[in-house]
Amino acid sequence: MAKINFGGVVEDVITRDEFPMEKAREVLKNQTIAVIGYGVQGPGQSLNLRDNGFDVIVGQRKGGKSWDKAVADGWTPGKTLFEIEEAAQRGVIIQYLLSDAGQIETWPKLKPHLTTGKALYFSHGFGITFNEQTHIDPPADVDVILVAPKGSGTSLRRMFIAGKGLNSSYAIYRDATGKAKERCLALGIGVGSGYLFETDFKKEVFSDLTGERGSLMGCIQGIFQAQYDVLRKNGHSPSEAFNETVEELTQSLMPLVAENGMDWMYANCSTTAQRGALDWRHKFYAATLPVFEDLYKSVASGAEARRTIETCSKPDYREKLNEELSQLRDSEMWKAGAAVRKLRPENN
Repeated sequence: MAKINFGGVVEDVITRDEFPMEKAREVLKNQTIAVIGYGVQGPGQSLNLRDNGFDVIVGQRKGGKSWDKAVADGWTPGKTLFEIEEAAQRGVIIQYLLSDAGQIETWPKLKPHLTTGKALYFSHGFGITFNEQTHIDPPADVDVILVAPKGSGTSLRRMFIAGKGLNSSYAIYRDATGKAKERCLALGIGVGSGYLFETDFKKEVFSDLTGERGSLMGCIQGIFQAQYDVLRKNGHSPSEAFNETVEELTQSLMPLVAENGMDWMYANCSTTAQRGALDWRHKFYAATLPVFEDLYKSVASGAEARRTIETCSKPDYREKLNEELSQLRDSEMWKAGAAVRKLRPENN
């Protein structure tokens, strides 16, 4: 392990130097990895594992778009692509990458195939942490492990193709074989992690749900919309409002933050921008801190899990989801965004 100082706190992390790909392949030699689900995380993780030389098969319900996508990605029906139950039966390591609602629905069919010595792998702590609601209860004689890439499966794959890695957390819930940790780390390296940091299932899901509802997705959309609306109400054009709200942030400033941090980005902006940002950050912190505290309490209480399970398990969920997403897509702000993206130099 490498000891890294994170803002004064020293953590142990696993990099590709401590756990090289050759070691990962040796740990998982002769162990078929069955990736169950080909939706959000499944494609990126399975393709990266395959390209890294691991023995991988995919389990997916036949006849849908995800099955067709798997075929288009080079998975062969009857050879490397199977129905979920057959893939689970064939796999030694079962990567359970269905949606949380899908995991709940499929669990009774999957569980019988978790025989002694196998490993059950998650990329989200939801099913285990909230097992009183999900009823996901792995047998005592299988390893239960987690590798959670800190980004979408699409990002994981794109970064892999670019020769980069996406940071991931890892956790061991149950070590039934005495080999759970090395299996977990090998899989983490195999799926394309940049480095791995340790957590547990509960902390993973608490931080994940908070982040998704907060600064990663929910909060940022709310802030975008609020600023855009204020600019529009004060007479600014859609193009100007969108560029000052979203385009400049995503295309110009966030790459600078990613490169060297917020202070470096501030230092490379105008003095007027620096002064305003340094002054107003305190007001935004004070305004949003209570919201984040309420959010974390809602996650920790299980309320967010109940909401997710109740809504996502309804038969008309996809239809209702598309309605909600269309409200975003059809809003003036994101229509303006579509027009702005088309005007980027790389699209002309």
